Amino acid sequence: MACEELKNTDPNWETEEAIAEDLDLPKWSTKNVVKLLEEGCTIPFIARYRKEMTGGMEVDNLRDIQSSLEDLKHVQNKMATVLKAINKLGKLTQGLEKCLKNSKTITEVDDLYAPFKPGHKGTLAERARALNLEPLAITFLERPWEGKLEQYVDPNVKGLQKLSDVETGVKHILADIIHKHKDSMDFIRGWSKYRDIKLVTSECKPKKSGKNDTKTVKTEDTKKVVKKEVNIKEESRHKYEQYFNSNFNVCYIKPHQVLAINRGEHNKFLTVKIDVPDKVKSMYERQCSQNFIHRTHQGTYAMNIITQAISDAYERLAYPQMIRLIRSELTKKAEKASIDVFATNLKNLLLASPVKGKCILGLDPGFKNGCKVAVITATGQIVHTEIVYIHDYKSNKYDEKKKILQMIKQYGCEIFAIGNGVACRESETYVSNLIKEEHLKMNYCVVDESGASIYSVSDQAKKELPTLDPSLRGAVSIARRLLDPLAELVKIEPKHIGVGQYQHDMPENQLKLSLDSVVEECVSFVGVDVNTGSESLLRRIAGLNSTRAKKIIEWRESNGLFVNRGQVKCVKGIGDKSYEQCAGFIRVIASLEGQTEKCKEEPEETKTEPEEMKTGRKRKKPTAGGGKAKKKKDSLSLEPNILDTTWIHPESYGAAESLMQMIGVSKENLGQEVFIREVQIHMKTKTTEELAATLAVGEPTVDLIVKAFLKPHSYDYREGFEKPLFRKEIQDINSLKNGTILTGKITNVTHFGAFVDIGVGQNGLIHVSKMKNTKLNLGDKVSVKVISLELSKKRIGLEIHCT
Repeated sequence: MACEELKNTDPNWETEEAIAEDLDLPKWSTKNVVKLLEEGCTIPFIARYRKEMTGGMEVDNLRDIQSSLEDLKHVQNKMATVLKAINKLGKLTQGLEKCLKNSKTITEVDDLYAPFKPGHKGTLAERARALNLEPLAITFLERPWEGKLEQYVDPNVKGLQKLSDVETGVKHILADIIHKHKDSMDFIRGWSKYRDIKLVTSECKPKKSGKNDTKTVKTEDTKKVVKKEVNIKEESRHKYEQYFNSNFNVCYIKPHQVLAINRGEHNKFLTVKIDVPDKVKSMYERQCSQNFIHRTHQGTYAMNIITQAISDAYERLAYPQMIRLIRSELTKKAEKASIDVFATNLKNLLLASPVKGKCILGLDPGFKNGCKVAVITATGQIVHTEIVYIHDYKSNKYDEKKKILQMIKQYGCEIFAIGNGVACRESETYVSNLIKEEHLKMNYCVVDESGASIYSVSDQAKKELPTLDPSLRGAVSIARRLLDPLAELVKIEPKHIGVGQYQHDMPENQLKLSLDSVVEECVSFVGVDVNTGSESLLRRIAGLNSTRAKKIIEWRESNGLFVNRGQVKCVKGIGDKSYEQCAGFIRVIASLEGQTEKCKEEPEETKTEPEEMKTGRKRKKPTAGGGKAKKKKDSLSLEPNILDTTWIHPESYGAAESLMQMIGVSKENLGQEVFIREVQIHMKTKTTEELAATLAVGEPTVDLIVKAFLKPHSYDYREGFEKPLFRKEIQDINSLKNGTILTGKITNVTHFGAFVDIGVGQNGLIHVSKMKNTKLNLGDKVSVKVISLELSKKRIGLEIHCT
């Protein structure tokens, strides 16, 4: 029976409870996080300044809640649209409405909506209902002794011509009712995760290749170059050989295996099916029998009809839906796990320790077109650029070497930063020999140059380095990536930085949101000096965006340096909410002299109109009783506040100053040894709990303040992260043998292992089984032992070496 009016489209579940159950998190903290997100709070702000409300929840969990919240909102919107669409058709039954409102995934909603889409013939149950057989089906369920099939036989109506036709139609309706019952749907959701279910893969027989499936390649021997046809499909087929006859438990299959199988299936190399044990069907039928077969059905014809309908419900409806749900969930989890790996890799890349106080010679390797060189000072200023032809056989090697030595001597270069692109290993060998032959007191470091070429032709690069040739901008970027990785990498879209393989397999929007969130987290936690920060850095701070970052720089250029954090409110577009989110992450460190003018706070996101518009229309004066309310414009303090150099949020300044008075230290000495020593002495006599009660704030806030008090002015959040790996010489790959101990740097982390640059021109692989319970992150320096060598295939097997 169709619903006459759709009163509401709210789901039958609570968003917060659904998220908490799915992520296995406490309901109270999940509810608070959802509330904060709905209020417009950012992940970095919640993670650092709202720990009392979240129970100190980690950033990754906060990000998972945010992602789940967005997914459920999408489900709710889709659900509402589908409910309205089916109701408009007059086909929305109470059972269907309840089933839709119980759905928690897009796959479930799509499955239920599929029969009602334009052009669809409708389900078998819908066709039976169109023949008015639903009352008979309901009778079999509620009053089985009254069900009479023969009363519905009509020789003139297709589908009712025979008794068997009527019986089939009733079974289809009963199967639909059984399938959409809440217990049946819960069974499907639960058993889709059953550990005895297997994902089985086999080889898809190749078709005869056509003209478009081949490409021409050149092969070289000692005498001539020969062209030959290579089948593109066959060339890629070997990548999936390990899946040609395999089966995987759905509970234990690895994310990279799921993604590889999906690629193989998409490219017609693999055939995939789900193997569900027979006992699942038996348990489904047993549960449905308990719900739909009662004592009144015993010995009746209706019992036989319902039993057959239950079997039909499993084979035709439940089983296919379970298969779709399993494949969907496996892909979703694999994508999430891979995105998490990408996010972790990006985080470690961005938070790599900067190389402070060093003059760096950046080298962008190349063969015929030469190596681009850029020399930068300890502050990142470009002092020299040039192209040297150290690998071109036509060049004068002595002259090119002389150029490099002259640069080193003139500018006092201390480190080579070598890009890891084309000709990297040849350049590394050249630099290694140069250091050795000329007895240079220098080291070199191989730098990931992913995205450097994209940056070199970007609008931002043109704005920053307008007079520099694009080919030389790449060398500048490589040098600056070593000097300050975070400041340089934020100029590039995260997906171009090179944080993992098969990024194209991921949902683009989901990947972008995750990586952007990581960049925001890293920039915010490191902090940015509002008086010197670039637009690229400022726009990545929590609470700010490109428009607000530009406004900050414009205000800075027009009015001079900011005196304190509160003065940021003077910037147009930054109101109370924006300020609350960004205040703890901006710093006021640069010189504050000459700031004497007062400023007024302007309304957020508003534009100041001239007295007369271009049309000549005069602006109306606000009336006494109406008009848009304006913010109160208060004069802001222009006094510097040393707390603005810390991560303490302005909302906690009162508590911080009270704590300083309790300890008996001077505010002006913050960050100095005497201040830190006094705080350490005081904390030996007081607990965080006692201080929180005295200051009337939460324990996490006290902990945050105390940790800030214990940091010197020179403290950098990135100090605890891995430092670059510097070398003086390169090792010959042919000198490797099993058992060789090497020091390397993690260049990529995947689900099956970690790739390590061991300085021999080819990365080695530490398989997960050889990690010895060591958690590895991108950029980590590790000691490894060679355990296998296949130089013909360029494979080096490694294991963690425990000293």
